Parts: sequence; C-alpha cells; structure tokens
Amino acid sequence: MAHKFNSLPRLIQFILLLIPVVNWVVEVVVRISAVIERTTLGNILGLIFGLIIPVFGWLDLVWVLLFKHMILANA
Repeated sequence: MAHKFNSLPRLIQFILLLIPVVNWVVEVVVRISAVIERTTLGNILGLIFGLIIPVFGWLDLVWVLLFKHMILANA
C-alpha cells in the first residue's frame, strides 16, 4: 500500500492527507504496510508517532508536497 500511495499523483496524495479523518486512516494504513514491507526503526517510529500524535498527519501533508513520501515511512 505504501508503494501505491507513493505512486499516486501529488494532487491525489495532497487531497487524501488534507481531509482530517481520511488523513489519519490513510496515514495508519500506509505506515502499517511500510512496517510490513521493511521493518526498520524509522518505519516503526513513524507508525508510533502517527498513532499517538495527531498533528503528525499535517506534517506528513507538507512532507508529501516536498518529498513525495511520508515522514519515516520508507517503503
């Protein structure tokens, strides 16, 4: 799922991360798939921060616009 999200056009990624509830669901699903694909410390920390810190989704919105992938979600 993380690869599919990263291959989406930036506008679609931006829209998915802009809507508050959809933002959290997409973030959790992408982070879980990134942890399943590559179990690294960065992916695990990203999943934990994404679940605990609600503002992390808005940081991901900016990060996706700049780098086309989420913070600490390297798939």
